[in-house]
Amino acid sequence: MEDYSSKPCLSSLIRLNKFISNAGVCARREADQLIQSGCITVNGTVVQKVGTRIPIDAVVAYKGVTLHIEKLRYILLNKPRGYVTTVQGPEGRKTVLDLISKRYCAERIYPVGRLDYDTTGLLLLTNDGDLARKLSHPASRVEKLYHVVLNKPIQVEHLQLLQEGLLLEDGLAKVDRVAIVAQDPTQVGVVIHMGKNRIIRRMFGHLGYLVDKLDRVGYAHLTKQRIPRGKWIFLKDQAVRRLKNLV
Repeated sequence: MEDYSSKPCLSSLIRLNKFISNAGVCARREADQLIQSGCITVNGTVVQKVGTRIPIDAVVAYKGVTLHIEKLRYILLNKPRGYVTTVQGPEGRKTVLDLISKRYCAERIYPVGRLDYDTTGLLLLTNDGDLARKLSHPASRVEKLYHVVLNKPIQVEHLQLLQEGLLLEDGLAKVDRVAIVAQDPTQVGVVIHMGKNRIIRRMFGHLGYLVDKLDRVGYAHLTKQRIPRGKWIFLKDQAVRRLKNLV
């Protein structure tokens, strides 16, 4: 196989894993695995060397299907209840992608992180695999703001425990900030960067509460203001740049 990285005009080259990611297949790390597995061809020849650079106009195929670099899309959705945050819904359940019209976004996008079936609120979807991976990594410490409605008033000492940390079955879990909302002790605002599965419901459950409603109202600097439930918007360039500057 020709070593494209030895070409002198590096400005016209792109890393193969980035090409695959920009084509909407997966993030770069997963793209490296596809390359190593022998699923990728460049100009008809299998390439298995991670780090390979290729001409931007090379013909890249995944399992025989030619890939094309897509326009990068960044969508902010106000998720309603009753939708799963996956590309394909198990047992015929509706997915968040069912809410995004192909008429306006033909690119293959996917959710960044997850909101469970009954949780509502802000969800970012994109085909920018690099950004999705960085935002999802624990080291990014992206803050999420949740509005939590409990089945009974929360005790003041439990607010402190949530910030100090609770020992759950999968380790220590704690919030960044927590406060009662609108002087109603059944409503709590929680800021957290931890991304463990169902972490907020499990933390309150550990303290003896049931979460009746859980709504993500903030993600990094983004809010769901002016986005009705079940609707979405394309993020403006400035908002995208701010997200990228976080990571």
